[in-house]
Amino acid sequence: MVKDLFARIQDNKGPLGKWASQAEGYFVFPKLEGELGPRMTFKGKKVLNWSINDYLGLANHPEVRKADADAALEYGAAYPMGARMMSGHTSVHEQLENELAAFVQKESAYLLNFGYQGIMSCIDALVTKNDIIVYDVDAHACIIDGVRLHMGKRFTYKHNDLESMEKNLQRATKMATETGGGILFITEGVFGMRGQQGKLKEIVAMKEKYNFRLLVDDAHGFGTLGKTGAGAGEEQGCQDGIDVYFSTFAKSMASIGAFLAADKDIIDYLKYNLRSQMFAKSLPMIQTVGALKRLQLLRENPGLKDKLWENVNALQSGLKEKGFNIGDTNTCITPVYLEGSIPEAMIMVNDLRENYGIFLSIVVYPVIPKGIILLRMIPTASHTLEDINETLSAFEAIREKLVNGTYKQIAAKTVENV
Repeated sequence: MVKDLFARIQDNKGPLGKWASQAEGYFVFPKLEGELGPRMTFKGKKVLNWSINDYLGLANHPEVRKADADAALEYGAAYPMGARMMSGHTSVHEQLENELAAFVQKESAYLLNFGYQGIMSCIDALVTKNDIIVYDVDAHACIIDGVRLHMGKRFTYKHNDLESMEKNLQRATKMATETGGGILFITEGVFGMRGQQGKLKEIVAMKEKYNFRLLVDDAHGFGTLGKTGAGAGEEQGCQDGIDVYFSTFAKSMASIGAFLAADKDIIDYLKYNLRSQMFAKSLPMIQTVGALKRLQLLRENPGLKDKLWENVNALQSGLKEKGFNIGDTNTCITPVYLEGSIPEAMIMVNDLRENYGIFLSIVVYPVIPKGIILLRMIPTASHTLEDINETLSAFEAIREKLVNGTYKQIAAKTVENV
C-alpha cells in the first residue's frame, strides 16, 4: 500500500516546526516595522534591535537610498529581463563584477542573483562524481545543501579543528587517488552562529602538503574584516590562497545578491556552468546599481568599519566584564551562551522584548546542543554606546531571573510541552 506522501507531516513537523503554534509571529517570523536600524517597532512597541546584519549601517544611508530610488525610477523593477546568458546582461553588471574582483584582490568575479542558490550551484559546478569534498561540520545550510547535490564522496571535519582537517584530507587524498578525482575543501571566513573566523591561514598552509582547492564563504567577513574590508582572507594575510571566494550582499552591503571571485579561467568556467544563474533571471538593475554605490561607500569610508568595531569591542568587553560567556568569537557576531531549556528561552526572550525593549535572535536546539540558549547579537555601525549600556543592564536582569528559576516557573505554567 502506498502511503499518502503528506501523512508524515501531521506526525512530525520537524524540530522547530513543532513549536509553530506557540512561536510563530513572535519568536519566529516576527514582524519588525519601521526604517531598518537600531530602533524599530515590534508589536506596536519601540525596541532596540540587535538582529539585523546591516553591519556598516548602509541600509538607510542617504546616498544608498538615493541610488536605489534613482535606479528604480530609471529602470523599474524588471530590467533586465531574462538570464545573463540570454538577455539579462548589461555593462553595469560587468562594472560591478570588475570592481568587486579588484576589491577582494582577485582576477575576476561573477554576480549571483541570490547567495544561497549561488553557492549551492557553485559547489555543484566545481565537482564531479569522482571528486571529494571536505567541509566543516558547522558549515552554513547553503553549503550543506550544496554538498548534498554532490554524487561523490564527502567528509566533514570537526569545527575549526586542524587535526581533524588533516585526517580528513588524508582520507580524501587516498580516495581521490583511487577515483582519479580532485579535492574541494570548503570553509567559512566567519561562522555565523558562534562568530569565529575560519582557520584560513592554516588551511592555506596545508596546500603545500595536500593537493586541494579552497572555497571560502565569507558572507560575514566581507566589509567587516581586513585592512580594507576585503574579508577574513585579508585579515589573516592569505587571500591569495583562496581559490574561490564567495560573499553575499545581504550583510555589509545591506541588499540582496552575491558574487564569486577567482582566477579568470575559473570564473569563465563557472559563468557557463552555474545552473542557478544560467536558468534564472539576472540580478535586477536596482540591486546592481545599488551595490555599486554601497561598494563605493565601503571603499571610500573606512570610518564606517571603524565605528562598527568601536561598538563591537564595547559590547563584547562589557559582556565579558559582567561575567557573560561569549565563547571565542573574534568577529562582529556576538553570541551570549546561557543554560536553559527551550521553554525557558521563550519566556526570557518575551521578557526582554516586552519589559526591556530589547529585540535579538534566539538560537536553540537543534542548531546548538540541548540545554543551551544562544542569544545572538549583531552590532552595527549605527548602534550607540547608550544602546550598548542599556542592553548590558537588561542582560544582567534576565540572567538573574534565569538563574533563580523565575523563567522556569513561568514556563511550566504557560508553555505547552510538545
